[in-house]
Amino acid sequence: MLNNSRATHVAVDAQRRLHGGGGAMFALGTFLLVGLMSLSNAETTTLSPQAQVGQQLFFDTNLSGSKKMSCASCHDPTNHYAQSATNTSPVQLGGPNLSSPGFRAVPTLTYKLYNPPYNDSAVNPDGVSTNAPGGGFTWDGHADTQAQQAAIPLLSSFEMDNASEAAVVAVVQNASYASLFEQAYGADVFGDTDTAFTDVGLALQAYQQEDPSFNAFTSKYDYWATLALSNGKPVNLTPAEVRGYEVFNYTGNCFACHYNGPQNGGGGAIFTDYTYENASPPRNTRIPANTTKFPLPTYYDLGLCTAVNPDPENPYLIPHVLPGSAQWCGSFKTPTLRNAATRNVFFHNGVFTSLAQVIDFYNTRDTDPGKWYPTVGGVVQKFNDLPTAYRVFVDNTDIPFGLSPGDTPYMTAQNEADLLCFLETLTDGYEQGITPEDPKCVN
Repeated sequence: MLNNSRATHVAVDAQRRLHGGGGAMFALGTFLLVGLMSLSNAETTTLSPQAQVGQQLFFDTNLSGSKKMSCASCHDPTNHYAQSATNTSPVQLGGPNLSSPGFRAVPTLTYKLYNPPYNDSAVNPDGVSTNAPGGGFTWDGHADTQAQQAAIPLLSSFEMDNASEAAVVAVVQNASYASLFEQAYGADVFGDTDTAFTDVGLALQAYQQEDPSFNAFTSKYDYWATLALSNGKPVNLTPAEVRGYEVFNYTGNCFACHYNGPQNGGGGAIFTDYTYENASPPRNTRIPANTTKFPLPTYYDLGLCTAVNPDPENPYLIPHVLPGSAQWCGSFKTPTLRNAATRNVFFHNGVFTSLAQVIDFYNTRDTDPGKWYPTVGGVVQKFNDLPTAYRVFVDNTDIPFGLSPGDTPYMTAQNEADLLCFLETLTDGYEQGITPEDPKCVN
């Protein structure tokens, strides 16, 4: 969410467009755009040489100091390029012996194709909200492109742990796909280490942008929304899923951040507006860095307010230096909701292990804070994953936030269940008549 008034404006705008004044045409136009994009992706079956070598790089465990970790180790292609469906660890182990814990949960690599570069004054795709921080890659946006993002784990001491850019290039130069790399980037590509390392990132970016599995648009939602995708055979949502869609747009106000309208520069229904939100999930004591307690915790992940943007010379970017950027402490990038139902780790700190928990947290964080945060001396330690000085910047206004303990939450238990049913329709790989219905989502 971009500002405290945003959710109301967006919800009102959504009601105006979807339930009056040509709302059906707006929805149809959005769905058609997604459908055309999906068909286009499905036809992309031949990867460029750059993307082909990127695919080789993505699965190469030799590109790690341990020789046991690849990009796919954390971004599992069988689970939509998020961490494995059976992996509930909040952070992953890497480094030279695969024993060094990370600090953040693994984000999905899907649906990044239309992700804009980071900007402190980004234009929101909803066309209503005030400009604010948005775009970029990683949880705090400190990479502007997928190529820049790919370089981060390659050199991280607690991830793939390469000693230098030269070490990465040396592995590629001696790999079975070295000739393909030369075909893609020039016969003399290995003559300049800096250029070759940059090309490694560009190859990984090309693979993620060209391979349809990263931007599939093959969920039940897509087939329901676009008749062309279902070969003229309509796909219908169940009554529970339809109710959940209404909750998504109105009662729960999920639409405000997980925007599913047209995107700037093309694309649609990505289910994120690329902005930063400070929802303040509870501290996760399963992260080793979070376990120091005396006399006070020594590690806090402050998110956007300490991120170093990759383009400091851009006049539209403000250096994120404390105390001037304190208002952004605790803000993290809004992820896509596509394929979220297959995940077991949520938020930047991986504190929740089910999507149902996430929904309930949003709905009852303020009405029943003791359900989520520890109580010390009879006082609920709300927003305990931030230092006290920065807790004033947590979103306390946008629906479903802003209520008081004991108030009735915006969503009922049935609303929460229906919303979960709708979110399950965003999972790619749907096959009409084959993909089983969730028995809880039929009626």
